[in-house]
Amino acid sequence: MRESCKSILFLLVVAMFTLLLGACSNAGDSLAGTETKDEVNHAEHEIDTSSQAKEGNMNEEFAKIPTDYNPNASENLVTPNTKNSTRVPTSNPVDASIYVSQTIWPATHKESQPNAVILASVDNWQAALAGADLIHHPNNGPVLFINKDAISVQVLNEIKRLNPLGNEHGVQVMILGDVSQNVLDELSSYKIEQVKGENPAQFARNVDKLYAAVSGSFPDSVIIVSSEEKNKLYSIPAINWIAHMPEPILFVTENELPEETKDALRERKDKANIYILGPEAVISQEVEKQLEEYGNIKRIAGHDPVATSIEFAKFKDEKTKFGWGLTEPGHGISFISTETPSLALAAAPFSHLGKHAPMVWLNNGEMQKETYDFLAAIKPTFKEDPTTGPYNHSFIIGDTDSISFKTQGIIDEKLEIVQEDGKGHGGH
Repeated sequence: MRESCKSILFLLVVAMFTLLLGACSNAGDSLAGTETKDEVNHAEHEIDTSSQAKEGNMNEEFAKIPTDYNPNASENLVTPNTKNSTRVPTSNPVDASIYVSQTIWPATHKESQPNAVILASVDNWQAALAGADLIHHPNNGPVLFINKDAISVQVLNEIKRLNPLGNEHGVQVMILGDVSQNVLDELSSYKIEQVKGENPAQFARNVDKLYAAVSGSFPDSVIIVSSEEKNKLYSIPAINWIAHMPEPILFVTENELPEETKDALRERKDKANIYILGPEAVISQEVEKQLEEYGNIKRIAGHDPVATSIEFAKFKDEKTKFGWGLTEPGHGISFISTETPSLALAAAPFSHLGKHAPMVWLNNGEMQKETYDFLAAIKPTFKEDPTTGPYNHSFIIGDTDSISFKTQGIIDEKLEIVQEDGKGHGGH
């Protein structure tokens, strides 16, 4: 009996010792696992760093300016388009507005007809810019250019072709600014609404009121732009955003904040999100200080109009969701020469339907360094299958005298999807 008890006691001691060893082993394994995980995370960090360096090198490659040009490329062309670009092949603003209208609104059936057509004077860029806030809502329709005293047969024919359905108030034609009785008579078969203003700031204020009336409230955010002729290249890039979203533009000058603009800001109860478009040379620091009374300020600017248009295309306020935030591939972009700014007004609906494209200036129709860098940053790449995208697309607004086919070809190549390992299309 005593021997049996000794045997049992020995077995219990052995079992406890074995359990103790197992626990130590598990603890050791656990510690080893932690070390391994840390090592893996460190390795992953190194991979990310290497990937970032590789991406930077690829961006440098994508941003390279071509040097070996083909002098025959522009001869005997039969199409204005390329695989990654659609051209509006005219620099006449009236013709361009019709071309854009027919591209975006086929009007073949009810779902592709506009509610209303917006008519703007070809000589009043401030009214056309401010009035673009009405493209999406309530009109869902194009901007067509007219003269103050006359409306062309081509524009009348386009309105007839579109056969506008009427917006929620039955309006089929919305006129921006003053026009002659002759123009009103020509449009007598349509229900018309006019938006007027004695100056740009008042006109923009009235557009803001109209939008609020049909939408039910004033948008929280506004874009502050210059109404001065000398600075219009800084102001016009706002048009594609307001044609796409509810935020209006409000006008200032370099050194003055008009009372009409103050009135519009007061509607936001001094809590507006205020985005100034342009550098201090265009809208002064003094005006910015005055604007601080009415809300939160952010300035979007570059050193020239081209750089400013690119900065606006890239800008995104994550808090308010204002801005294009175009920093990755998979987008449309409208390109317009700084020599033909009125074409940007006609082409604004390219941001409302289709590929929802912001606009970027081309300096006298040419690419500059900021443009190459911008396109390199949004260059689409693929690993194995290019058919899944993402894809970019451009709208080239103007004839080949304003934007050459050479420039169009460069843009087309810079937007093209390529294999991410750099092997080109021969690698798949």
